[in-house]
Amino acid sequence: MGILDTLIKAQGGDLLNRIGGQVGLDPARAQQAAEALVPALSKGLRRNAENSGGLDALLGAIRNGGHERYLEDARAFDRKETVQDGNGILGHIFGSKDVSRAVASQAASNTGIDAGILKKMLPMLAAAAMGALGKQSGASGPLDGLLGGQSKQGGGGLLTSFLDADGDGSIADDLLGMAGKFFGR
Repeated sequence: MGILDTLIKAQGGDLLNRIGGQVGLDPARAQQAAEALVPALSKGLRRNAENSGGLDALLGAIRNGGHERYLEDARAFDRKETVQDGNGILGHIFGSKDVSRAVASQAASNTGIDAGILKKMLPMLAAAAMGALGKQSGASGPLDGLLGGQSKQGGGGLLTSFLDADGDGSIADDLLGMAGKFFGR
């Protein structure tokens, strides 16, 4: 199951409704916004994992961040701490507020939803996405759940989908490419 599917199903299907409610979107528009924003989060996570030390930092954040609470606590998105945590996550994923603004602007042009609303939604989605990765990690073991787990999960972990840049179902070639870039520098 991919990250977007995990977010759609979280809290009995209510997670995106709660996030959308925080920014004034009805459930259908909240899902549309998530469908436009989550791929950018995935791409940012993949790009971070390719950088020196990026994969270790990501795995550490997943293991130690306690982000699963965002999938489990129905009122987590009512708290300003969630947005603060999400903004910190966005800083690591995108590196700057300008990139976050550009992501929101692009999603706005694709969905017709105001960029300001999407910008407010982005940190909540980032926190929830890390929660989805953490939950997947905890369910099947950190590396099995994140980097494979085909035998238990039937298709690989969530991080596999992030790291599989060419979409061929295998991250081995992608990880080798990352290693080649790293050692080639």
